Amino acid sequence: MSPLTHTISIRVDVTNPGQFFACCGLLELADRLWPGAEGSFNKERFCIRGNVQSLACLLRQIAAATLEPRDSEDTLASPLELGAPFALRLDWWKDEYGGDSDLKTWAGSMNGFRIARSMQALFARPEFHCEALFDQAIVVYDPKSPDKKVKKVEPFYFDARRGANAQALDIGFMPDSLQLTTAAFPAVEFLCLVGLQRARPLPTGTARVFEYFTWSEPLPVGLIPAACCGFLPRVGAAGYRFVNAFRTTQRKHKGFLPAVPIRR
Repeated sequence: MSPLTHTISIRVDVTNPGQFFACCGLLELADRLWPGAEGSFNKERFCIRGNVQSLACLLRQIAAATLEPRDSEDTLASPLELGAPFALRLDWWKDEYGGDSDLKTWAGSMNGFRIARSMQALFARPEFHCEALFDQAIVVYDPKSPDKKVKKVEPFYFDARRGANAQALDIGFMPDSLQLTTAAFPAVEFLCLVGLQRARPLPTGTARVFEYFTWSEPLPVGLIPAACCGFLPRVGAAGYRFVNAFRTTQRKHKGFLPAVPIRR
């Protein structure tokens, strides 16, 4: 295999902020498995290049990796540890200087570890091992429920297709309050959680409103924070703005909404 020959390509809607940051998360994990991996956006695709193997191999490794909460006294919002071969700590929502309160979507009784664990487990399923990874929708259940009961798991609401359909003002009622059984997009939810660890959107000065930028030149993970904030304009940057909107009347739970293109 020659260097910088892309072997992983997935479809992506760059106006969906959850999918954008999920691409960042996929590149993060690919680089930890195959050091030196680079990623770029090409029209409606995200490509990972380098000495990499296959998407199926990467997803199976993600599914098999241990995932543990690091704070036993804070099971709902504890930092998480994704084990070997990735050795990645996830705690961006604890970073008060990184806009944690504006970016974090879950609150109250929502258990971040339980959500992440349930989404991660689905990466082992063959139907996810394809270029339409981000379009695989399924009702998610907790595979390790301690009371042995099958329980539906709500997502983080990073995927804008989910967030845009959760606004009570738009649809006339609150899906959460009625405990409706609806499908989530597990790959987007888990990989976005990973991606936000390194790649943060750019605050706009307005609460819960952010911007992010794609890039068309292959970049290593070390340059992703600058690229996604639009600080590398020569790599073919295109900008987008989105809102992390409240989706319940309590104004605690939020969800990413679809982004709109911006010009500088």
